[in-house]
Amino acid sequence: MDTTGDTADILISVVIPAYNYAKTLPRAVESVLTQLGADASAELLVIDDGSTDNTREVLERLQAEHIGRFRVIYKANGGPASVRNLGIEETRGRFLIFLDADDEMAADAISLLAQHITNNPHTRMVIGGHWSVFADGKRRLHEVKSLPADARSLVRGYLLDKSVTLSNGACAMHRDVFVPGGYPERFRNTEDIPVFAQVLARFPCTLLDQPLALIHKHDTSLRHNLTHARAAELELVDEVFAARRMPAELQDLKQAYTAQRCLSLFRTFYSSGDTAAASEFYRQALRADWTVIIRWSYTRKALRMWLRG
Repeated sequence: MDTTGDTADILISVVIPAYNYAKTLPRAVESVLTQLGADASAELLVIDDGSTDNTREVLERLQAEHIGRFRVIYKANGGPASVRNLGIEETRGRFLIFLDADDEMAADAISLLAQHITNNPHTRMVIGGHWSVFADGKRRLHEVKSLPADARSLVRGYLLDKSVTLSNGACAMHRDVFVPGGYPERFRNTEDIPVFAQVLARFPCTLLDQPLALIHKHDTSLRHNLTHARAAELELVDEVFAARRMPAELQDLKQAYTAQRCLSLFRTFYSSGDTAAASEFYRQALRADWTVIIRWSYTRKALRMWLRG
């Protein structure tokens, strides 16, 4: 992916992908605009991915209220990966933040990031904390944990052990990290996983022990998740471990990640009541790594499913 361009004056670019979130989009936009200073060291780009609600009208109103403060691009619907890739091409900042349209940037996030980048010029991904905001208004702070020192432990922690957590809006990535590969546009979800994995495997990462985003939690459509799970299935594993993304010395983790992915698909289809698909994915997980049988939360579900027949 070509990430070249004049980035001398802009340090941070915030990209908001917008698809049918007209109600929450003003909150996201304004949470960024309040932090854009007069020195133009940060910019905001909103990309409407072919919304069918009144997103265009909302954006036109916001641009009228904040003349010249941010840019908007309208495109045909192509999914979140296509928006992120376009955001990389159309922005000029050295670091990019992808903020979902239903979330908010935390107060002072841009200034905190700018200071951290100045103090850590080698970093290529800054990982921050975030607040989870629930429908009842309650909040929970997710603080940053220490990072393993080596690439193998980082990738294992992210893909397998779940000890390394990453959230869009709460991390900033240098545009260099997209050179090995951008976001895979054939996936309509999980498109972040191959990119995050390649960054952890190939680039220096640092922690910023401050919340950078407010991530709003809400119910998601199970039917929607099932559609995308069927589309991706185990292709995600091959994408994560594509040679251009994952170094040769870490390719031996692919088998364990195959088992992990099968268990995730097992859980998704088990929850939906599709026992045939769930059973097949559990068996594939066992074939990939027989030790998954001691992961009791999955094994108990599989046994209950089979006993019910």
